[in-house]
Amino acid sequence: MTSLLLLIPLALFLGGCGLAAFLWALRSGQFDDLEGAAHRILFDDDEPPRA
Repeated sequence: MTSLLLLIPLALFLGGCGLAAFLWALRSGQFDDLEGAAHRILFDDDEPPRA
């Protein structure tokens, strides 16, 4: 029973940290362009080697 007194606040703290990290990522624009990376891989922007 005493372990619950430690584990419940620890779980709430870790959940709050996860929520804070998600909100930070949402506000900083991490989820703005979800399709860009998927389409960017298809384009070849490398310059050809010079002879």
